[in-house]
Amino acid sequence: MERLATVKIGMPGYPARLASSKFIEPTAMLWAYGPIDIIAEPIIGLFCSSQCPGSRILKTFDAIVKMRDEGQILMGGFHSAMEWECLRILLRGRQPVIWVPARSILGMRLKPELQPAFKDGRLLILSPFAPTPANARVTAALAQQRNRFVGALADRIFVPYAAPGGRTASLQEELKRAGKLVFSEIP
Repeated sequence: MERLATVKIGMPGYPARLASSKFIEPTAMLWAYGPIDIIAEPIIGLFCSSQCPGSRILKTFDAIVKMRDEGQILMGGFHSAMEWECLRILLRGRQPVIWVPARSILGMRLKPELQPAFKDGRLLILSPFAPTPANARVTAALAQQRNRFVGALADRIFVPYAAPGGRTASLQEELKRAGKLVFSEIP
């Protein structure tokens, strides 16, 4: 991968919507591989519970294809199986995609299926996590922090399915209370 870029709060390139977020405490620095200028564009955050019912899967894929074909930028951790399939659909488009792993990205290796989009300058790998040993592996705590980061940075939030009583449903409600536009279907 190319050189790791950093953007500090208060410097040009640091997203204003993150610096002024009432949803999370702004991260002092962001780490990125890829075209970091993408974060200045309108972004849709994606969250989906890991156990997505079959009745929602095709509707979700149709919505993702529509957003991809419209050139909308989606961002997420793409951690659950459903989210990963959405990422695969997005990568077949021409629009940028932002992947935020729940760990530090220093020294990260890309899966072969991600490499073409990265080489084309359409995949931004973004992290709010400092490259320390504590942040080297995905943990539930880092995943929760990552999701809150994505929620704060995104302009709108797409939640195709949130299991009742689950972490995604809780995050969805928190985002709504924070004034974020959260939607579950494309009209």
